[in-house]
Formats: sequence, structure tokens, C-alpha cells
Amino acid sequence: MSLPEARIAGTRFRELKIPFTVAFRHASAERSETETVFIEVIAADGTVGFGESCPRPYVTGETIATARAFLDRFEPEIRGTIASLADLRTFEGVHRTEIDTAPAAWCALELAVLDLLGKQQSVPVETLVSMPALTGTFHYTAILGDGSPAAFRAMAERYWNLGFRDFKVKLSTDAKRDREKLEVFKSWSQGGFRVRADANNLWRDASEAIDGVAGLEFAFFAIEEPIGAGRYAQLSRIARVLDCPIILDESCVRREQLAMLDEPSSHWLINVRVSKMGGLLRSLEVVEAARERGIGVIVGAQVGETSLLTRAGLTVARAAGGALVAQEGAFGTLLLEHDIIDPPLMFGAAGVLAATAHPLLSAPGLGIRPVVTS
Repeated sequence: MSLPEARIAGTRFRELKIPFTVAFRHASAERSETETVFIEVIAADGTVGFGESCPRPYVTGETIATARAFLDRFEPEIRGTIASLADLRTFEGVHRTEIDTAPAAWCALELAVLDLLGKQQSVPVETLVSMPALTGTFHYTAILGDGSPAAFRAMAERYWNLGFRDFKVKLSTDAKRDREKLEVFKSWSQGGFRVRADANNLWRDASEAIDGVAGLEFAFFAIEEPIGAGRYAQLSRIARVLDCPIILDESCVRREQLAMLDEPSSHWLINVRVSKMGGLLRSLEVVEAARERGIGVIVGAQVGETSLLTRAGLTVARAAGGALVAQEGAFGTLLLEHDIIDPPLMFGAAGVLAATAHPLLSAPGLGIRPVVTS
């Protein structure tokens, strides 16, 4: 039931710019600080919900400015109509077309409302959306950016010594340098690890991608976005010729796009990033659709996410269940000079994040109480 005191009385939009401890580079962009939308939603009873998103022009065509414009456009309607989960779902259904073009903008708003509703009802967001509580451990991937071969090797070996066995490598336009970087994995005689590549739409077409991957002389367990987004027939050809699953990132930003994928399901993995998908509810829709088709899920992350989006990603990972192939993010202050909460929600040795170590995971809403918001 929607109660008057539960209605949204106002919102606050901020841009977070938190410096990175080290610059992060891949084929589409280089970053040295966050580019993050942070939204506060304030209810008539004074309760505040917090939301975050990371608009990226090369992912969904969004920017901080377009996210602000989205909020300005819809804030009056949001204030007047949303006071329950049912209201939120109704709003999302009515405005699905607009949200499809601005998923990151909607993500920050939706997470803030879910956080608000959970706090008002004194339940964690999992209870709110009829999901099991977060328990057990979550295992994160070691992400290796496009650095020099020496820096790459040093970082890879550091991850290895910390117990990581799942790696994601960002490819570059320099195949010779990439081959040199990949030699570090060939030197590990112990085995028991796997490596996937993120090409960030590096090649022009399927033929170029097939030749490019073959030229790296390395057996990846999956390749992410080798060519331009949405070219499903060519992506299917790449998967078939290389006998290697294709990870869809920019090529899958909403549930309906799964219908474009050819069989077999083993050719595909979906990178579900909460910001890119348009929030938690839409991410859960994609996970459900992927599971129904037997397609594996990677719960991804935008570079520079704070603990708020990390928290939302845990809900998605739990929903994926046996379809979960890997999980990214949770870098916290390993990448950010400071996070929005202290202590941050981040992985430890071997990439493990234990639910029992973070009381906020069972707190009302998303459990976020920011100490730093700018």
C-alpha cells in the first residue's frame, strides 16, 4: 500500500569525481577518476535513499549531463506517484521506452527508490524484491588493464600470489604487445586458472576478429565484444569458428535482445552490469531470461563504481545462481582514493568477499550510509 508519508518529497543529483589510485586504460577509454551519478531520494517522512550509476557514451550513449536531464524531466512525476515497489514497477513499465534510451540515468533513480523503500519497511532490498538473503561468499575476477608488458606481468603475478585464479585481460590495438603480455600466463605451469579477453569492439568485422584472436596465440575461455555492438550474426560466426563463447556487454542492455541470439546457448555469455542494464529490477529480468535459455551470466561492473553499485551487483549474482560464470568489481579503495562508505564493500584475498564480514548486507535497503558524497 502507498502511504502519504512514504511518497517522495524531493531528490538531489550529484556528480562524484573520486580520483583513482592508478589510471585504468582499455581500447575504448582511459580513466583517472570516477564519472559517477549519485542521487538522493528524500521521502516525506525524512527517510533518504541513495542511488548510483556510471553513464558511459561508448556503452549506452549517456553522459552525466543526459542523466541530469532525465532526472529533471521525470522528477515531478516520480515525486507524485512512487511510494511503493508496485508504484516503481508501474512507472518503469509505463516509461520502458524512455528508460531503454537512458538506462544509467534510471539506474541511479531506481536504486535510490529501492534503498528508500527498504529502509521504510526495515528490510534489506532482497526481501523487498522477493530474493533470498545474501549469504556465503562471492568470488571476483582479477582485471588487467592495457598497461605495459612489464606492468602487466607485475600486476598479474601479484594477483596470482594473492590467490586469484580468474582473470580478465583488456586487449589493445597492438597485437605484438598483447602477445608479450599474455606470455605471463604461459609461464604458470601450475594451471588451474582461466583467462577471458575484453576486446572493447576492437576489430571491424568477424573475419578481422577471428584473425586477430588467432594471432594472439592464446586459448581464452571467452571473448568479450570483439566487434561493433549488436552484430549478432557476425558474433555467432566468431564463436563458431573460434569455438569460444562471446560475452555480450554493449550488445545486451535489455531483456529483449536475448531473442536475437542464435543457438547454441554455449556460444553466449551475458555481462550484466547494473548501471548499463538500467537498475536492479531490469538486471534481474535479464538474468531470469538468460537462465531460461541456458545462457551463462557474468555480473560485471563499470570502472570506478563505488560500494553502492557493488552492493547492487551482489543481489544480481545471487539471483544468477548456477548460471553465474564470473563476477567483476568490488575494487573499493584498491582503485578509488576513497569510497562513499567506510569500510568499503570490497574483495579480499583470492578475490573473495564474505557476506558475514559486511553487516550492511543485511541492513535495511541497500545498507548504505555514505560518509563521502563528493
